[in-house]
Amino acid sequence: MTQSIEELKQQTESLLQEAISQIAAAEDSQMLNTIRVNFTGKKSELNNISKMMGKLDKDQKPELGKAISGFHANFNQHLDDKISQLKAEELNKKLAGEVLDVTLPGKTPKVGTKHILTQTREEIETFFLGLGYQVVDGPEVEVDLYNFEKMNLPKNHPARDMQDTFYIDQELLLRTHTSPVQARTMEKHDFSKGPLKMISPGKVFRRDDDDATHSHQFQQVEGLVVDKSIKLSDLKGTLLAFSKAMFGEETEIRLRPSYFPFTEPSVEVDVTCFKCHGEGCPMCKHTGWIEILGAGMVHPDVLEMSGIDPTEYSGFAFGLGIERVAMLRYNIDDIRHFYQNDLRFLSQFKGGQN
Repeated sequence: MTQSIEELKQQTESLLQEAISQIAAAEDSQMLNTIRVNFTGKKSELNNISKMMGKLDKDQKPELGKAISGFHANFNQHLDDKISQLKAEELNKKLAGEVLDVTLPGKTPKVGTKHILTQTREEIETFFLGLGYQVVDGPEVEVDLYNFEKMNLPKNHPARDMQDTFYIDQELLLRTHTSPVQARTMEKHDFSKGPLKMISPGKVFRRDDDDATHSHQFQQVEGLVVDKSIKLSDLKGTLLAFSKAMFGEETEIRLRPSYFPFTEPSVEVDVTCFKCHGEGCPMCKHTGWIEILGAGMVHPDVLEMSGIDPTEYSGFAFGLGIERVAMLRYNIDDIRHFYQNDLRFLSQFKGGQN
């Protein structure tokens, strides 16, 4: 039996009220989507009512069309309002869970520190700047002329074996010491303006085994003083003051004869053991002394190759490893600790903060 227009309109109104009730009770967007499909989908009762349109009289069809349109308008309005409500509730719930308690203590950011080798290098530079020295930098990639020949190490000299390095070609290499900076500076220095007093800190390279006390690259500081009447006693006084500044006022030094091609005479410099204070212990191999650096009076040939008259001028030079100084000062037993970037090791040295 065909339903009358009044029954279809009443049925549409009942569906709307039921839909409004279910929308109001929905707790999330998934439930709303289910309600939308149930009331407006292809298998919904409202769709079945729409199919009855073809069985109505011509004058009744607009009445049913108006009722169905009213259903969609009210249904969509309530659905949109509910969606907005759920979104607002979700946002408020999220904000409530993310409330910032301004009374809580803040997180203190970690402050980095200068590397222990940088700290040691800067201490050395500060000491010599206080004595009127200048700090001079130079290239790490050097030519054979300045790295060896001007340091009185001609080609095929046997002492070159001690400083075997990394070659880029036959004449270009990674410097084995910072002495080339001294040669370059001596060539340019104007002695009419005063004596030459300089240190040249920097990275150097040598083909060496990587073990607890050796590395294929390390940092070095070399010092040079050239003037009239410079004597070995000037060198000893300078190194004694330096050793006391680095290792304590009670430190003494000892000079032992040695050989370096670029100095004559040459000496090895020892400091009193800062653990046993010269009494003898395993650290100093029971001698009471620890070797710290090499030094000597600048060889006349080195002066002459840099354009300085060795009959009028003399000078002294010295060289030390920054790692060596740091290892002795802080009782570090392995040079590789400096380069492994282990924060457990590096964080122990917080003397010089950036």
